Amino acid sequence: MRLDKLLSVTATATRKETARAVRAGEITVNGVTVKRADLSVDPERDTVSFRGRTVLYKQYRYILLNKPDGYVSATEDGRDPTVLELLPPELAAQGLFPCGRLDKHTLGLMLLTNNGTLAHRLLAPRRHVAKRYRFCAKFPLTDEECARFRAGLVLEDGYETKPADIVLDDARSGVITLVEGKYHQIKRMLEALHNQITYLERISFGPLTLPDDLARGAWRELTPEEEQALLAAAE
Repeated sequence: MRLDKLLSVTATATRKETARAVRAGEITVNGVTVKRADLSVDPERDTVSFRGRTVLYKQYRYILLNKPDGYVSATEDGRDPTVLELLPPELAAQGLFPCGRLDKHTLGLMLLTNNGTLAHRLLAPRRHVAKRYRFCAKFPLTDEECARFRAGLVLEDGYETKPADIVLDDARSGVITLVEGKYHQIKRMLEALHNQITYLERISFGPLTLPDDLARGAWRELTPEEEQALLAAAE
């Protein structure tokens, strides 16, 4: 891998910043000051230092994002801003993509990664990875309707959903837990009860929980403990 690419994919420096740092003698490889930004390095074996700090290379990245309203869960879109636009350009350029989708107006926890195998496993229906959502409905929900929700509902296209848990805080709001992720599923399940969703926020995905201190539109990398729990959930 080229040195400038390594520094770019680790979000250490842009290629222009790398070129400037090389000219200033601020980058070393295995203790030797480098003279070329296009120097070939082995990120698994070579020790690269940028302005005195060791560069840590990770093949896979895992980003936890608090999705705001109005952003689409895609890598690109011709009309609306995407969740990748909330990341620094050098990070967004590392092949990241949303693991699963949230509707344009649904808020909350999103996982962005460049690990396609892990994403496929987490989203596979047979794994039943749970996803929890805080919701508000237009009309009050009865005990009978909640029981129907928990048993699984037949949607307008004839699809019968898997059982989904629903716990009410009051007659119109609470938390819904799904183990599948059909298109607009919660919206369509409420419509099957002749109701409507007025607010929806994902608060957990598998072992990941939306942090209270992560502002809307903000992001952070997973902690080592979160990363290990995510990998375990995909096994």
